[in-house]
Amino acid sequence: MRRRRPLFMMLVCLLLTALAAPVHAAGENADRGGKPGQPTRDPQPPAFAEVSVHDPSIVRHGGTYYVFGSHIEAAKSTDLMNWTRFTNGYTTPGNTLYGDLSANLAGSFAWAGENDADSLGGFAVWAPDVFWNEHFVNEDGTKGAWLIYYSASSTYIRSAIGFAASKHIEGPYTYVDTIVYSGFTRDEAYDANSRVNKKWTNTNLSALVENGVLDGPNPDWFNANGSYNNTQYPNAIDANVFYDKDGRLWMTYGSWSGGIFILELDKQTGRPIYPGEDGTTPDGRMIDRYFGTKIAGGYTKSGEGPYIVYDRETDYYYLYMSYGWLGSDGGYNIRVFRSRRPDGPYVDTLGQNAVLPGNVDHTPYGIKLMGNFLFERRIGEPGEGIGYGYVSPGHNSVYYDKETGKRFLVFHARFPGKGEIHEVRVHQLFLNKKGWPVAAPYRYAGEKLEKVNRQDLIGEYRFINHGKAYSEAIERSGYIRLNPNNTISGDVQGSWKKTGHFDAELTIDGKTYYGVFVKQWDPVSEAWVMTFTAISDEGVAIWGSKLEDRTEAQIVQDIAADLALGDTSGVTGNLNLPTEGTRRARIAWTTSDPGVVTETGVVTRPPAGAEPVSAVLTATITYGPERAVKTFPITVLPRRPATLAAHYAFEGNLDDATESFASGTPIGDRIDSVGGTIGYAEGKIGRAAVFDGASGVRLPNGLIQGDAYSVSVWLKPEQLTMYTTTFFGARNPDNWVSLVPRGPAGGQTMVWSGSAWYDGAAGLTIPTGEWSHLAFTVDGGELVVYVNGEERFRGANFPHVFTVPDAVFALGVNWWDPPYQGLMDELRIYEGALQPYEVAALAGAGG
Repeated sequence: MRRRRPLFMMLVCLLLTALAAPVHAAGENADRGGKPGQPTRDPQPPAFAEVSVHDPSIVRHGGTYYVFGSHIEAAKSTDLMNWTRFTNGYTTPGNTLYGDLSANLAGSFAWAGENDADSLGGFAVWAPDVFWNEHFVNEDGTKGAWLIYYSASSTYIRSAIGFAASKHIEGPYTYVDTIVYSGFTRDEAYDANSRVNKKWTNTNLSALVENGVLDGPNPDWFNANGSYNNTQYPNAIDANVFYDKDGRLWMTYGSWSGGIFILELDKQTGRPIYPGEDGTTPDGRMIDRYFGTKIAGGYTKSGEGPYIVYDRETDYYYLYMSYGWLGSDGGYNIRVFRSRRPDGPYVDTLGQNAVLPGNVDHTPYGIKLMGNFLFERRIGEPGEGIGYGYVSPGHNSVYYDKETGKRFLVFHARFPGKGEIHEVRVHQLFLNKKGWPVAAPYRYAGEKLEKVNRQDLIGEYRFINHGKAYSEAIERSGYIRLNPNNTISGDVQGSWKKTGHFDAELTIDGKTYYGVFVKQWDPVSEAWVMTFTAISDEGVAIWGSKLEDRTEAQIVQDIAADLALGDTSGVTGNLNLPTEGTRRARIAWTTSDPGVVTETGVVTRPPAGAEPVSAVLTATITYGPERAVKTFPITVLPRRPATLAAHYAFEGNLDDATESFASGTPIGDRIDSVGGTIGYAEGKIGRAAVFDGASGVRLPNGLIQGDAYSVSVWLKPEQLTMYTTTFFGARNPDNWVSLVPRGPAGGQTMVWSGSAWYDGAAGLTIPTGEWSHLAFTVDGGELVVYVNGEERFRGANFPHVFTVPDAVFALGVNWWDPPYQGLMDELRIYEGALQPYEVAALAGAGG
């Protein structure tokens, strides 16, 4: 439901002099986020243009902001809201940033990142950082260049950081050197699918030893068996380059298990000034002769994407980094520490060192600025959809605008219910009264930190507590009220107050949080709303987003107007009956016939051949003393019998045994590629198709049409790779259904749809080297997933994908992901939904 609030112009009739204004300490005006003054009328609604750049690193040149990210993606904007991509990914030759990619970065690719191990068949160039180095001496003797520090990676530990130079920020960049290697071994060794000898002498270490920079390798780099000691030493990716307050140049870098390190750079060459000797800092942190000084992490714990920025107002260096894993199920979240020195020690609000003391749980360390969250839109609230939130936000950079005093947090984010789609997001950062950054709850829309009226703060808010722990779970908003008497009621209890122009101080459950109040654009309600953001001395962040003031009667009316069950004239699956509306209003249900549909939404369908049946559901909405009733007529359709439409038995060919459809065709590693080879071997029943991990099968178009169908297949995977499909059907690249042995929901076997990002997870992952029977049925909006004849998932509202007569179908490949490797047998496609006993019979037939 959309409901827009009218915008009121506030008339300023009294000009206050600077002497009459409330006093703020130095820096609390411009440098904490803008120059406060009287509240102004709301700006016009903002416009946005989105872009996907993973691991975005921000830099400004003139009036243009640039973000450079992984996979050689980059974009630019003049307002931090509307972005335009200007790169062409891994295209080569003619790469926007590198020209002939293979030839230009050959010095780094000799170690990692091109057609090698995990990058087999392609490239892995990640997480660059770009900055202008006025001191850099170019090959022609001139000074000044844009430098891009990039990562080339082949495994989770074998990587390298190199850099390239250009006179133009948009490139092309010319390779200069590869400066830090990781994943090397004491003796000759090789990774799977790799011809790279990992012995340390095949890195730049040999030259450093030969030139006397290092005495030799550090024995601690290696485990007892000669492998790389990645519990203590870094994965050489995720470089960030910055100047300290004295003009010295530094590079921090590192990812995951071994920790984050920092090296000083020579400003004229751009190369590291290696310490040359091992040692420890005064506070006991490692100094390594080659890798530099450890400033965070270690002991196998997650932590990557370091970014350091000096803030002249506080005289602190702030270290931002991300915990968790970047996927939608990885719980990626942004942490921050600070230090008086560029090389540490970096500590959090509790004084805890960012370098872990041992193999401990690291979730208590660091301020958690942001993690998975959802400002949930409940029934009766303005807008449409589930609400506003992020999944796995992280790998951030920070931009400090010295002219306006604004600070910006720039990162990539995924979104609830949308799988692995990611986009760049920019949020303002503000400094609280203790000098710690707090992140604005909503993306930047041109808002300013300005004086707020106390009266405008009173009311109900959606409330998020980000906590310190992280997982794939999403922190969903609750409700609190900031009362006129400065108490807090609702889901939590406490007190609140405004200090100064905009400072927020909230005490909840005995913990005090310091931050700011700021008006922001809520994209769901499409209105400017009051928000707050604050952190506690324990490093926990809380957010609030103010709701529109409504009376109890209006709230009930809003819920009644918004409450809907979709099309109930032809129901084929269970109904989702909400029991709560906005502000915890209660919704109770009754039914006229529980034999048709129960008060919890469970539907009983008549058998095939019977007539439809009907009932009436009644919703009673209650909030305080107010009450409303709304009824829904329900018609339940009988079941439709399933009939075999196609049968690919793979008996030495790709023919349809029913002769209803044409034969399948071998293709390459993508649904639209040519080539590929399919072999045959002993199967579950007779012969089976052999998929080699580089080929697939294109099935006839139109194999499925409508919203009632079933798929049954036997699989014996040789390996399981994330997102790899076995059976794939699509209306177009944005609307598809995929049977995935290892999917994004915790690696589970699942039916996955990209139309409305639907996860039908089986609660398990089928094994490699064994036959497993998978089947799924779709009947209207109901999806049922079976593994070995047992129902493992049942859900409603499955997307209706096959609405056209020429939908495309394939086995083992799609447009994006690694091809299937293993055996496949007895693929059967049905019109209509199989019954459980029929699926069990198919699973038992191969026994």
